[in-house]
Amino acid sequence: MNSSKQVMFLIMAAVGCFSVSAHAQDSASLPEKATLPDLIDFALENRAVIHQAELDEEIGEREIASALSGWFPQINADASYNRNIKIPTAVIGDQVISMGQKNVGALVLQADQQLLNPGLLQASKAAKYIRQQNALNTEDSKINTIVEVSKGYYDILTSEEQLQIVQENIQRIQKQLNDARARYETGIVDRTDYKRAEISLSNTLAEQKRVVQLLGYKYAYLKELVGLTPEQSLSLSFDYASMESEMLLDTTLTLDYQRRVEYQQLQTQRQLQQLNTQYNKWTFLPRLSAFYNYAWDYRDNQFADLFSRSFPRSVFGLSLNLPIFQGGKRIQEIRKSRLMEDRLDWDIVNLRNQLNTQYELAMATYQANLNDWRTAKRNVELSEEVYNTIKLQYDEGIKTYLDLMTAETDLRTSQINYLNAMYAVLSGKLDVQQALGTIDTNN
Repeated sequence: MNSSKQVMFLIMAAVGCFSVSAHAQDSASLPEKATLPDLIDFALENRAVIHQAELDEEIGEREIASALSGWFPQINADASYNRNIKIPTAVIGDQVISMGQKNVGALVLQADQQLLNPGLLQASKAAKYIRQQNALNTEDSKINTIVEVSKGYYDILTSEEQLQIVQENIQRIQKQLNDARARYETGIVDRTDYKRAEISLSNTLAEQKRVVQLLGYKYAYLKELVGLTPEQSLSLSFDYASMESEMLLDTTLTLDYQRRVEYQQLQTQRQLQQLNTQYNKWTFLPRLSAFYNYAWDYRDNQFADLFSRSFPRSVFGLSLNLPIFQGGKRIQEIRKSRLMEDRLDWDIVNLRNQLNTQYELAMATYQANLNDWRTAKRNVELSEEVYNTIKLQYDEGIKTYLDLMTAETDLRTSQINYLNAMYAVLSGKLDVQQALGTIDTNN
C-alpha cells in the first residue's frame, strides 16, 4: 500500500514538473544577448502598461455588450403570497359577498422587449467610436513604450562605450604614472609629474566608479521599461558600427496631423460628443416597448391546499411613454452638448498648434544634435592626432607633462562629447519620428 502511494506521488510530481517546464518554455524570454528589436518585442508583450491598456479594451467590450443587452428580451419571474386577515367584501343587491380567499399566491413570468429607446440607440451608434478610442489608447501606450525602451537602450550603449573609454584612459594614465615614477627615481624630472599622474589616475578611477554605479541604475530602469523583474538578468548586444547608420533621418518629411494618435483620439472624442448631441435630440422621441406575461394564480382558504389548483392568466401588450414637458431640460442639454462640440473644435485647433510646435522643436533639435555629432566626431580625430604628437614629443623631452595631461584631457573630453552627441542624435531622431507619427508598433 505504501509502495503504491509512493509511485503515485512520483507520477504526480513528474507531471507537475513537466507542466512547469512546458509553461516556462511557452513564456516569452529575452535571448542571452538582447538587441534593441528583442527588447521592444519583449516590452510590447510583457510591460504592465501594455497589459493594462489591453485589459481596458476588454473592459470596454464588456461595457459595450452590457449597454447593448437592453435590445434583447428582458425576462423576469415574480412570485407572491398574501394572507388576507380580513377578506375584502362587496355588496351586490342586498347581499354582502366575500371577494377572495384567505390565502392567495401568484407566479408571474414576463418578457419585455424594447422597440424604441433613445438610450439604446445612442449605445448602438457609440459602440464603434468607443472601440476606436480604446484601441487608440493601447496604440499610444505602445508608441511610448517603443520610444522609452529605445532611449533606455541607447543610454546604456553610450554609457558602456564611455566606460570603455575611461578604462582605456586608466591604462594610459597608469603607464604614464609608471614612466613618471621611473623618471623621478632616475632623477630626470622632479616629483611634480609623478604627483600629477597620481592625481589624474585617482580622478579617472573615481569617474569609472561613477559610470559603473550609474550603469547599474540604467539597467534596472531598462528592466522596468521592458517588464522584467529585478531578479531577472539582462544582458545586451551592441552594434556600435550600425548606430551611425541609424542616425540619419529624412528631414524632408512633413507633418501630417492625422498620423498622430493624440489627434485621432481628440477626433474620436468629437464624434462621441456629436452622438451625445444627437441623443439629446432623440429624447423627444417616445419610448415604445412590448411585453408578454403568463401567470399562475393560487387561491384557497386552507394554506395546505393553496397550490392544489392553479388559475392561469396571460396578457400581451404595448407600452408607450411620451415625455411631453420636462421644464426645458432637454433643450438645455442640447445647447450644452453643442457648446461642448465647439469647445472640442478649439481643443483640436490648440492641439494642431502644439503638434506643429513639437515637430518644429524636435526637428530643430535633431538637426542641431546631428551637427554637434559631426563636429564631435571630427574633434575626436583631431584630439587623437594632437595627443599622439604630444606624447611622442613628451617621450623625447620636448613637451612637458602638463602639455601631455592637457592633450589627454582634451582627448577624453572630445570622446565623451562624441558619445553624448551620438545619444542626443539617436534620442532626437525618436522624438522626430514620434512627432511625425511614423513609429510603427507593428514593425
